Amino acid sequence: MITRRAAAAIWGVVGVAAVIALWELYKFLGPADGVTIGGDGSTGSGVMILPRTHDRAMPHVWEMVARLFASTSGGDTPPLWVSVLSAGGVTLGIAAAGWVIGVLVGGILAIAMQRWRLIEWGLLPWIVVSQTVPLIAFAPVVNALGGQLAREGIPWPQWLSVAVIASYLAFFPVAIGMLRGLQAPDRIHVDLLRTYAAGYGTTLWRLRLPAAVPYLLPALRLAAAAAVVGAVVAEVSIGMRGGIGRMLIQLAGQASSDPAAPWGPTFGTIALGLVAAASVALVGAGLKNYRRGEETA
Repeated sequence: MITRRAAAAIWGVVGVAAVIALWELYKFLGPADGVTIGGDGSTGSGVMILPRTHDRAMPHVWEMVARLFASTSGGDTPPLWVSVLSAGGVTLGIAAAGWVIGVLVGGILAIAMQRWRLIEWGLLPWIVVSQTVPLIAFAPVVNALGGQLAREGIPWPQWLSVAVIASYLAFFPVAIGMLRGLQAPDRIHVDLLRTYAAGYGTTLWRLRLPAAVPYLLPALRLAAAAAVVGAVVAEVSIGMRGGIGRMLIQLAGQASSDPAAPWGPTFGTIALGLVAAASVALVGAGLKNYRRGEETA
């Protein structure tokens, strides 16, 4: 009998195979110059609704895989997969720092909003609205503030700006998920602890936090993936070197002569998101006794 985890793994492999098959099928059947609506055709104006399929725009999957084992930029440079692994390690470490910051901020906000209803009424709408701010516009502001602090003698490395930007995406699911979890206990259980003269701290530790676990773990997985996205976008926006975001931009600039190269860091970014989300499973393993009725993410 196939276990639930084995079935999930099988469906994951099937999903990847389906994406590869669709990619190659469209490359084989699709128009080389794509499909454009509007424009006169000679100037190239208009709106493209289907992508181009020629080799410079859409390389074969096996070409992308083979490019991973070729030199990164010629000469004695290491293979592309080694460079992607090195850059991915930098980005993953920064994303982890951003995730920790986001979890702390989101958890504090959730506890405050659950404890005082007035804070929830006043703060929750702004937490939701905060996620509508474009990250690509927010990143330079954080970098500029960090640079100002550094000039005033306060240690502020550039990677810390990236971590703060990553935490900006990570705190939101934690705050919302944990707030919902803290509010999950039935009123009768809360009243029972009150009859035992339990204070808010005891109620929080003994009742509300355990009840929040099924809501918090999916939020932590979303926050981990969001932190990776935030770190990659921040690296691109502020021009930080060493990470996979910067590497992606550099190789994308060479796509006309080496179209398969940018797909290496692209695959690396996807892998980082999966690794980050899967790492939360280690947290969940230690809280398995509190995961009944866990919400899905």
